[in-house]
Amino acid sequence: MYFEISRKELLIPLKMITGVVEQRQTLPILANTLVSVKDNTLHLTATDAEVEIVCHLPLESGNLEDDNNGETTIPARKFFDICKSLSDEIVIQVKTEDNLATIKAGKSTFKLQTLPAEDFPETPKMTEQTEFNISQHNLKNLLYKTSFCVATNDVRYYLTGLLLEIGDGSISLVGTDGHRMAVAQHEFESDQTAKVIIPRKAVLELSKLLTDSDTEVKVLVDDNHIRFELSDAYVMSSKLIDGNFPDWHTVIPQNPDKMVIVETSLLKQSLTRASILSNEKYKGVRLQLSTNLLTISAKNAYQEEAEEIVEVEYAGSDELEIGFNGTYILDALNVISTKMVQLALSDSNSSCLITEENNEDNKFIVMPMRL
Repeated sequence: MYFEISRKELLIPLKMITGVVEQRQTLPILANTLVSVKDNTLHLTATDAEVEIVCHLPLESGNLEDDNNGETTIPARKFFDICKSLSDEIVIQVKTEDNLATIKAGKSTFKLQTLPAEDFPETPKMTEQTEFNISQHNLKNLLYKTSFCVATNDVRYYLTGLLLEIGDGSISLVGTDGHRMAVAQHEFESDQTAKVIIPRKAVLELSKLLTDSDTEVKVLVDDNHIRFELSDAYVMSSKLIDGNFPDWHTVIPQNPDKMVIVETSLLKQSLTRASILSNEKYKGVRLQLSTNLLTISAKNAYQEEAEEIVEVEYAGSDELEIGFNGTYILDALNVISTKMVQLALSDSNSSCLITEENNEDNKFIVMPMRL
């Protein structure tokens, strides 16, 4: 196998697929990138046996002959690090023989150990699949609004993924770690229905691949896998989490009677300052609500205290005192793009519903905590 390609063309795709490769592998082959040349196209594949990314790059036919076709696997991190260290205008030549891949670039030569391509895991085959299209921009925004709530490590394995649900004229993505929840919805006309849990790693890698363009992503779903065909160049596949996601509709507070409207940036700044003196582990802050005022306070085991007073729109006569993990509220505020934000509250034992100004599509729910 032999091919030539400019470093500039190769580096970004190589960076995208190498992100899937884990530093520690149970199987040596999973540390490698599958590299194949066929029909004047370079195919690069990386997987951790759960998530797979495939990239297709056209090659100049003048640099190829029929007998240059072939496939092998090259150490992924080393291959990427070599390409990253080279200058932009370099043309990279890769030739494989005798279990070695020779990489030449300018006056530099590298030889890497290869492993047989037949040992590389096959791309999962999908059966009886649900299929739909969504723009990259909309999908990226839905992921951005919800992925921060996905649990990173939880014995309730179904919480370590993001729920994707299609039905009733909308597409919904929901993430929760049991203490907070994010829901992002978008109008979606489709006769298809789906309800699957996408693993956290797949969500993070997909977010890197998506752009803000209106180009459509083709999504294929079956009982065990999901595949995102982003373009002619990139395809990502992932296993799904087999489990029952909580009924998120019942978590959303119903008919809260205390509505607070506040400037997003002002609330973020006040919470950030108050959290400096909160408990290092639980990051608890106390919110005290009175007519047109919100007092944010925090203290720690060293008897240090912080207090912030924020002007808000609240016409109610009922006062309220409630505790929250300040970091959870800040995380929600960080993905809100509107100037004003609304907090909906009921009592000191009920969750807080955070929504954007004049937008009910995105909802953020934070459970209260005792201080």
